[in-house]
Amino acid sequence: MNPFQIALTFIPGLGAKSIQQLLDICPDVEELFSYSKKQLGDIFGRHQSIIDAIANRTTLPMAEKEIAEMSKYGIYTLFFNEPDYPSRLNESGCEDTPVLLYCLGRCNLNAPHSVAFVGSRKCSDYGRTTTDRIVQELVSDNTLIVSGLAYGIDTAAHTAAVNCGLTTVAVLGHGLDTLYPSQNRGLAKRILDQGGALISEYPLHTAINAAYFPARNRIVAALSDAVVVVESAERGGALITANIANSYHREVFAVPGRLDDPLSYGCNNLIINNKAIMIRHAGDLFYQMGWSNTFNRKRQIEQQQSLFATLSDKEQIIVNLLTENHEMTLDEIVDKSALPLPKIAALMMELELKNVVRCLPGRIYKLK
Repeated sequence: MNPFQIALTFIPGLGAKSIQQLLDICPDVEELFSYSKKQLGDIFGRHQSIIDAIANRTTLPMAEKEIAEMSKYGIYTLFFNEPDYPSRLNESGCEDTPVLLYCLGRCNLNAPHSVAFVGSRKCSDYGRTTTDRIVQELVSDNTLIVSGLAYGIDTAAHTAAVNCGLTTVAVLGHGLDTLYPSQNRGLAKRILDQGGALISEYPLHTAINAAYFPARNRIVAALSDAVVVVESAERGGALITANIANSYHREVFAVPGRLDDPLSYGCNNLIINNKAIMIRHAGDLFYQMGWSNTFNRKRQIEQQQSLFATLSDKEQIIVNLLTENHEMTLDEIVDKSALPLPKIAALMMELELKNVVRCLPGRIYKLK
């Protein structure tokens, strides 16, 4: 951990974008703290308080104290220009994301695929079970699950992830020396034990403040390729996250609900206003994102197996022939099945109605 990186973020008035621009001029943070007031004046102009803070190193003792305390908890930092810092936070459009993250637990924050789950703190059984099912369906893709460790949908997403062996990351809106809500301490431990992480932009002893949670939501959105809103009232933090995700060019999905259910107003409105894609299962997400189609292939196989279980003996003969030969003409099926043409014609029509086979031009048949 570099105390100069932390000291830089402690300077009042020096935001993330300014720090990034500053390090374009001087990539070495420690060297920056050696600049004279004249050199700093050429960079910061009239911002005398920032010039004095850097030149006098006023925030460096604070940073060194922070590091000493962090070591007691096993907390470490990631700076925006380090390899392990989540690259999604540095993408175009995410200029307001933090340049420094405090982390507890080590996992790959640059996983190939990352999905965030957000929703109501007072979710229904429908919301919990839907979240659980979709997260379980993401196992085939080994997706990183991101949420905020709040009550409701956040808790359901993290719990489903640890239950099915997926890595999950909780983004907190306070310092990592405490945990809110305290009832989720056991869940936080499970996240860490399973190779996940807790992250925050806030230093230790940052008090729990409701104003910090909307800011936390922008990290949840930025860390993800897609954001899934499971349940949300007409107004709420989940919709803030969805709007931020849209501004960051992330794909937003929403689970539809009953028209008369207040917990579905937000999701239904997102879908109606074309601010989110309706999601029924992970297959919808895989399709829209262009990701691995493992889940869809599994569903197709299950559907076919279900159909094939209802086939008659003669229909099964035809399915077996098409499985072996890929494509066959009607005459070829007649020859190889030893069944009369009228019978085969009737069977082929029945199989088409059952959505098992399809007829190509030239009366060539193949399995769907």
